Amino acid sequence: MPENPWFEMDGPDDEFGFGAAELAFAKALREQAESWDVPYAPSWVGRPEDDSSLLACVSLGDEDNRVSLIDVGVHLVGSTVRGDRLHNQLYFLPDRPTGLAMEAVGSPQELAEHTAAWFETLLRKPVVRHEWEHGGRVYASRYLFADTGEGLVQSYDRTLAPPGQAQALTDAGHVYGRGWIQTSGLGRPDRVVGVRGAATA
Repeated sequence: MPENPWFEMDGPDDEFGFGAAELAFAKALREQAESWDVPYAPSWVGRPEDDSSLLACVSLGDEDNRVSLIDVGVHLVGSTVRGDRLHNQLYFLPDRPTGLAMEAVGSPQELAEHTAAWFETLLRKPVVRHEWEHGGRVYASRYLFADTGEGLVQSYDRTLAPPGQAQALTDAGHVYGRGWIQTSGLGRPDRVVGVRGAATA
């Protein structure tokens, strides 16, 4: 397992104007993370796009295939910390909490302990990749948490898919936005590959 300095500051302290409580939280969070024995994931501490809070973020991915799967993190404001899935560019929390959400109130040390436990739980969640093949090539894939079945990222290449399948899936309503084929209509995958953790599905 590669050495991973958890939750380093994204820039100099004075660049973001971190307060004493924020710095204490970040320090305590790093100390909590030192004992983790979990799969590698990039992490950092900074500010979200609107500079409204301290942000601690972890990015889960498929390192072998260079695929970003999900950004999870917390926003610290005063004595309250809220965590959830994050917007992958602006790092905002969702308007409606997801099943991953957490919230806690307390001192910087107490908040760091709650946050560290939450992050560690997420980092231990098993991730798998479902793959569908045609002609010996993968034409669709879906990443998901193996313990809950929650989808993370999916892809579908109609040029590699069986002839007529994309249209059939579209006609059946397995399409999102401007023609994005959803893997939900494909049935059982041809292969399930473990990506992170004790991934079984």
